[in-house]
Amino acid sequence: MVVTEMKRIALGVEYDGRAFCGWQVQPDVATVQSALEAALSRMAGHPVRAHAAGRTDTGVHGATQVVHFDTDANRPLTAWVRGVNSFLSTGVAVLWAREVPDSFHARFSATARHYRYLLINHPVRPALWAGRVGWIHQQLDIAAMREAAGLLLGEHDFSSFRAAECQAKTPVKTLRRLDIAQEGNLLICDFSADAFLHHMVRNLMGALLHIAKGNEPPAWITELLARCDRSVAPPTFMPDGLYLAGVSYPPEYALPSEPLPRHGLI
Repeated sequence: MVVTEMKRIALGVEYDGRAFCGWQVQPDVATVQSALEAALSRMAGHPVRAHAAGRTDTGVHGATQVVHFDTDANRPLTAWVRGVNSFLSTGVAVLWAREVPDSFHARFSATARHYRYLLINHPVRPALWAGRVGWIHQQLDIAAMREAAGLLLGEHDFSSFRAAECQAKTPVKTLRRLDIAQEGNLLICDFSADAFLHHMVRNLMGALLHIAKGNEPPAWITELLARCDRSVAPPTFMPDGLYLAGVSYPPEYALPSEPLPRHGLI
């Protein structure tokens, strides 16, 4: 009797969120998870369940989503990249594959998540980058926006920026980075935290832009944090410019880890 050994494989995956109704499998709609699992199952020759570092919503993009799955199929790592990509639509692609120990879990082993929001600030809406960047036409006070961003750093109860359907066990998260860079009419907003609540980045963007438009002073962000009430904060901002830009793991897993690039849009 031949006993095959199960292996755990980690993948880096990118996708265009416009083509999918979010990451998680849902009945009767296209999702990234369902597309990836179908392609992996064809390559493995058996059903495959893919586990991701985090769920992204409809319209949110993945620059480097990290996924793991288990298989007893004997395939070279290149097969889990180029081979799987041959079964995927143009809206999603595997970037790299690594064999990892059973102790690795794409979600629970992560030490930080990194998101980037790209925003065009221009009187006229973009056409070439429609769906890939957010857009706001009002003139913005970037200095006020940055001042407010600094007040969000550290450990806080982010209930005021949490979607009602959020399933996180606690609203307390540690925001380690919130940088706002400007290149012409493009704003590049980088967020890093131990974990994020559902809609947290989009809700933070909504509040920061409310301040940048002059509706409230930067210190108002501390009032929103203290209230712990989603109803007092501005509406959730559009998903178009939001990217899951990367996930950090302990060095023993030796997964590709690159700083957020400045070139191009992402």
